[in-house]
Amino acid sequence: MTNPPRRVVIVGASFAGLFAAAALARAGADVTVLERDRLSESATPRLGVPQGVQPHVVLHRGLLTLDQLLPGLRQDALDAGGLLLDTGTMPWLGLHGWSPTDLPSYEILSISRPVLELLARRRTLEIPGVNLRDDFRVSGLGETADGLEVHGATGEAVSGDVVVDASGRGSRLPQWLADLGYSVSEPESVEAKLGYASRRYQGPETPPLDTGLVILATPEVPVGSTVLPVEGRQWLALAAGYGDRRPSRDTNEFVDFLSSLRDPAAAELVARLQPISDVAVYRQTGNRRIPYARDASWPRGLLVIGDALCAFNPIYGQGITVAAMQAELLGRSIGRVHDVSSTRRLQRRLAAVTDVPWSVATSEDLRQLPGSGRQPVPQRLLARWTDRMNRLAVAGDPACAMAFTQVYHLVGAPRLLFSPPVVAAVLRSFVRGIPPALPRPAVLDRIAATDPDEDPAG
Repeated sequence: MTNPPRRVVIVGASFAGLFAAAALARAGADVTVLERDRLSESATPRLGVPQGVQPHVVLHRGLLTLDQLLPGLRQDALDAGGLLLDTGTMPWLGLHGWSPTDLPSYEILSISRPVLELLARRRTLEIPGVNLRDDFRVSGLGETADGLEVHGATGEAVSGDVVVDASGRGSRLPQWLADLGYSVSEPESVEAKLGYASRRYQGPETPPLDTGLVILATPEVPVGSTVLPVEGRQWLALAAGYGDRRPSRDTNEFVDFLSSLRDPAAAELVARLQPISDVAVYRQTGNRRIPYARDASWPRGLLVIGDALCAFNPIYGQGITVAAMQAELLGRSIGRVHDVSSTRRLQRRLAAVTDVPWSVATSEDLRQLPGSGRQPVPQRLLARWTDRMNRLAVAGDPACAMAFTQVYHLVGAPRLLFSPPVVAAVLRSFVRGIPPALPRPAVLDRIAATDPDEDPAG
């Protein structure tokens, strides 16, 4: 069988569900998307996305994939005021120093999540074969002779040859499977106890910085920040901290928190912006993935994607891109799903999409955890290798810097960390030593020189 299933039901109309609907409809399926929230035609945060007011980006691999899944969405986002930011020029303070700002790199899209989600929903619903039903609360799953059915809380059932769970971190699929008699393995998790808070600001007509700013937390100074421009000359400032250094929602403490970072740039930047919102906090930042479909006993036609399958610490900005990659895989492969075996095969491939971003997110989070030396030996050795690469990258080594960038943006395989130029640079450093880190980017001096009393309204 190489034809796509005729009927596909997707649970969840966030990014993972919308991207999957677009890919599957273009592959020839009739798609029904079921969403718990009542959706609006305005770009406002909704209850089912508690992190919706926090900063979001689309990594470069995500941009390329969305150009195929939803042609025109990138231009829609730019027309709505979203910005393409060159990460090669963005000031980025990592574990060992400032990254180079003069090397070739990749663009990311910075835009408020509610705006991008509304635009993606509009584009998806333009595709023939996509039907969206909001205000539909799913209560469970059922198996029939022809496939699966999704049960609604009101007693209604929606049938499909394939059901895709894209309902996010709050997915109740383990319970639904248990009700059907299927066992689910315990999730793999890494919880670094990160908390973050964000606030929206209005910027002046002449921005104090032409790009964004990232200051990462370290084990010694477990606080960091990301400040990004978004639509309408506005900015989203995020403060992040681990353990007992997690920021509060107190507006009076927000700037003080930014002032406690390793560098004053974030505090200097927001001092030149006008706050226009309260502080919103978010705490559900643990990394968790569930090894679905490992056992031979698995419902035919059931697939899981997005945060329902693997939820990353959102601080690394990987979720939207991974959802797009999984949707692309669904569109290419759904025609080969016809029995339990082929369903499980595709589910394992969907899980494999998460392997690299999972390694990136959990490796960084494990740095913050005392006792991370309990990691397996191969992981500890990889951490030492990448730590030396990091030191070389912030000293200006182009091979190490580019390898990190390509892997982070998911446009290059992890084997790039062991490419001949990288290996040569690392081995050479044991003989010659590691050069000093690059100086603080000169562009940050412009922030302090900007008049903080300039009218943000222009």
